Order: sequence, then C-alpha cells, then structure tokens
Amino acid sequence: MIRRAVRAMSALLGCIALLAAPSLQANPALPQVARDGFTIATAPYRYSWPLDHASHPGYQTEWWYYTGHLKTRAGRSFGYELTFFRFGLRPGDPRPPPGRSKWRGNELYPAHFAITDEQGKTFFYDVRFAREALQMGAAAAGTLAVRADDWSLTGSPLRGHPAMERMVLHAGDETQEGRNAIDLVQLPQKPPAIHGHGGVSRKSHCFSCASHYYSYTRLHTAGTLEFQGRRYAVDGLSWMDHEYGSAELQPDQAGWDWFSVQLDDRREIMAYVLRQKDGSITAESAGSLIAPDGSVRYLPRGAFTVVSTGTWKSPHTGATYPSGWRLQVPSAKIDIALQPTVSDQELAVTSGGVSYWEGAVAATDAATARALGVGYVELTGYAGAVSL
Repeated sequence: MIRRAVRAMSALLGCIALLAAPSLQANPALPQVARDGFTIATAPYRYSWPLDHASHPGYQTEWWYYTGHLKTRAGRSFGYELTFFRFGLRPGDPRPPPGRSKWRGNELYPAHFAITDEQGKTFFYDVRFAREALQMGAAAAGTLAVRADDWSLTGSPLRGHPAMERMVLHAGDETQEGRNAIDLVQLPQKPPAIHGHGGVSRKSHCFSCASHYYSYTRLHTAGTLEFQGRRYAVDGLSWMDHEYGSAELQPDQAGWDWFSVQLDDRREIMAYVLRQKDGSITAESAGSLIAPDGSVRYLPRGAFTVVSTGTWKSPHTGATYPSGWRLQVPSAKIDIALQPTVSDQELAVTSGGVSYWEGAVAATDAATARALGVGYVELTGYAGAVSL
C-alpha cells in the first residue's frame, strides 16, 4: 500500500515539475512576476508576522518542513519528518466560478511523513497527495493551517510575540506491523531565523532563482509517537523550515545537499550545497549560523566546507548517496562530524519520479568524537535530477 502511494505521488510530482515558472534574466527593471504570473522572490522583502507563517498563493511552490529528534521516557530515540507542500497551478489561487465542478481546484498538497527507529535501525515513510478539489487539501492564507487529507499543521501566535507560533502536528498511517503516528506540540525557543540577504535566499544567478526562507531552528517538542502500534509519550527537539518562491531551480542543476545541525551549546547551523549537472557546485550555495541569542550570521559558500566521508548504496533505487560528513565553519571554530543514525533513510520510489534521502544524524567533534548535538540531512538528485 505504501509503495503504491509513493509511486502515485512521484508520478504526480513529475507532472508538477513541468509546471515550474520559467526563469527571468537578471534585470531589476523587470516586473517581479514570472511570465505565467507567479510572484518571484526578490529583495528587499520584509516579513510580516504572523501572516507570513501562512500560505502565499501568489508563489508557485511552498513548503512547511519539520524534522526532529524525540525520546521516550525510557530513553528510546526516534527521528521524524513531516512536510507539507503547496503547488500552485495558477497564481493567486483563483476559485472556480459558481456552478462549476467540485472536482476543480487550483492547488495541490503533497505531504511526506517518516519515522526513524534508531534503536531498531528501521525506517518508515508514507506520503499523501491531496487536491484542493472536494476540500481534500488546504492551506489558509491568513493563519497557519495546512492539511493533506487528515494530516495537519495548525498554529496560533504566542501572546505578545507575533513572530512566534505554538504549532500542532498530526500525521498517521496504518501498516501491517501496526499504526505509525505523531501528535506533537511545537514551542519555539528562538525567533525565526531569516536566511540569505534582504529577505531572500538565492539558489542561482538568475533573477527568479531565489526564495523567501526562514527557520525555527530550536523547537521544544512534546506529545505522543506511535510506532508499529505501540504508543509513547515523547519529548525532544525539532527544526522547522518555511520556504516559498517560484522557479528557484534551473535545468542545469541536479539537486542539493541540505544540513541542519542543533548543537548542545545552543547554536544552530543551516547549510545547503546545490549541485550542477556537470558536477560543479552552484556559487550561490550558502548557509546560516544562529547564535544562542537567536541572531543570524550569513555564511557565503566560502565560509564553510562540507566533505563527505563515506557512501551508501540504496537497495531500493540503486542510487549511491554520500553517507557521513565533515562540516567546518573555521571562523566559528566549528569542526564537526555528522553520521546517520540509520543508514537507510531513503524515501524511495522505484518506478520513476522523485526519490531522496532524508535522515537523522548525530553530530560529534571531528577530532575527539565527543557528542556535540543532533541534526538532519536531506540529499536530492542522486536517484534522478530534481526540478521545481
């Protein structure tokens, strides 16, 4: 059942990729919309909280991305991922006129859910694909409320702190081994970290190759996790990305390696390395270093290095992924090793489409192997080029 759902999801994502807005050449005099009318992420951009936590139907692509590390009262550890995507077919989410078919809809809402059982060295994943039609999926424009079937994300601003949201996540699926589910409450311990310059995170050199991108880098997480039918009270630490734009990636780009690291000294690191199809690295690859007080330092490509220390070959897709990394930020005296807690954390599609590796990693001192924190790594384009 899960494999069939993933294959169906992948085929539809392949169709969505073809709808990506064409890029514009770098020219500040051009209007800030693509030729098909979707809004382009341009600087300067000032975030408006809490509205910018919600949906932005003027942009073609958007996602709310949660990854985290949870522990039971007995100390058993799990990683998890829950992601809600929004893909617009026409800008501004125009509604069908009265009398038109209820099957008509302008937006698509894929969602991905995964649990990593670090003790049992097993990985579960599932996907949903909901259309706007018949209210199967939705993303509100005025408040944080996203849904794909019965998986949901809702938020409410914390009193006196409009940029800070109390967020509730729910997802679940029945399997032959038993039910897998999460019901989690997220409380930010830092304000949103805004990545890039002037409110935009660049992905290549062209005018449209950018997104608006911010993260909650340290979320206290509590609630319940169900794995193979057994229910646990859990507590832990999560990371949330919210990103929206139009035509961010280009045809000459193959994919990306993305890293989030939460250090025990209350610093966090985000870094992404965009890979060209010719094997080179996109110059606009970048990152952020977040201080204990929440202040953000932009890291251009030359300010950090990421080197893979091993590989893992997927038995599902045949793709070879890097597995294990050394991440250095010399100016901040950061030199850490990242190692997957489970080797196989691939959301695998065996019949074409989008497959990727997204998994929990442990962070240690590269010289002494002393534990320094936790993280998540996302690897795309190794089992086929990715397009947005």
